[in-house]
Amino acid sequence: MTADSPTPASNSAPAPAAPAAQDGATPDSAPGPAAPADVAGGGRAAGPVSLAELERQAAERRDRPAYGKDALISCDRLVRIFTADGVEVQALQGLDLLVARGELMALVGASGSGKSTLLNILAGLDVPTAGAASVGGYDLLAMDAKARLRYRREVVGFIWQQTSRNLLPYLTAAQNVMLPMQLSGSGGLRHRRRRATRAADLLGMLGVAHCHDRHPGQMSGGEQQRAAIAVALANNPAVVLADEPTGELDSTTAEQVFGSFRTANEQLGTTVVVVTHDQSVADAVHRTVAIRDGRTASEVVRRTEIDEHGRESVVAREYATVDRAGRLQLPHDYTEALEIRRRVLLELQPDHITVRPDDHPPQD
Repeated sequence: MTADSPTPASNSAPAPAAPAAQDGATPDSAPGPAAPADVAGGGRAAGPVSLAELERQAAERRDRPAYGKDALISCDRLVRIFTADGVEVQALQGLDLLVARGELMALVGASGSGKSTLLNILAGLDVPTAGAASVGGYDLLAMDAKARLRYRREVVGFIWQQTSRNLLPYLTAAQNVMLPMQLSGSGGLRHRRRRATRAADLLGMLGVAHCHDRHPGQMSGGEQQRAAIAVALANNPAVVLADEPTGELDSTTAEQVFGSFRTANEQLGTTVVVVTHDQSVADAVHRTVAIRDGRTASEVVRRTEIDEHGRESVVAREYATVDRAGRLQLPHDYTEALEIRRRVLLELQPDHITVRPDDHPPQD
């Protein structure tokens, strides 16, 4: 099996020459002998390194831009541990993620993979155990209660899967949209008119202007979710986060709701991150990041290409992600097909890395 190692633009830290190399090691520039490595990203033993070389490497690290410097969302080796009945569960195990301003992306993964935990951290509803995370310049580990409240009101909008959690039942759609603006502190007659105008504009943009004076009980599930998106957009947040927003909807209605996310992304420039099990949603975004065992495992990046006849087509390419520690998760189908269990052999080539099953696997 040959694993090319392209690094998508979303990874700010370039993949090392060999994923197994550790900081301070200098992998050979020419093809070398195969070296055993743990599947999770173990390494080759480093040879002697001169003091001058160590100083050069240290200077290079100092001159590199800070991790996530230009990203709207930056998660660096994020850890979240829950304790229940004396048992610790690691929901996130050193997760790295960068999201650029203006992206429309999806997070996918099996139940228990950590994707909803990550979304709750980004929404300011939960606090990481360790690592670093920032959204729009807000340090999610360092905010006090006042800063966290302001962050949730002004920087992020959040949409739950359950439609009943997103709207107050005794308010109309327009009143629900105006409420976040009112809570942000804008007062006076002029501001009230501005809030009413913005609520009407958002409901119209998302195709639910006819629900302006309706209460949630008078709206369908799809209409409620589109009104909820308007609520999330009320204070012009930098990012909208949605946890399975189409999970309770049929496919046609789900497509309409996702169309509202696309509209917000394209017309307002709002960054949108959606956690979903809906493959049609995952296939319709610019980037899909898969989370497995509390870490990012792979990404699918989609771009539009025009052929020589002027025809447009969407090209999707899947990448394995390399985290900040140099770890790489091999796809389950690959490891099963080649009966890879604990370690593999790595061989550095001029433009790729060869990954082979161990010829003498350790006995279990």
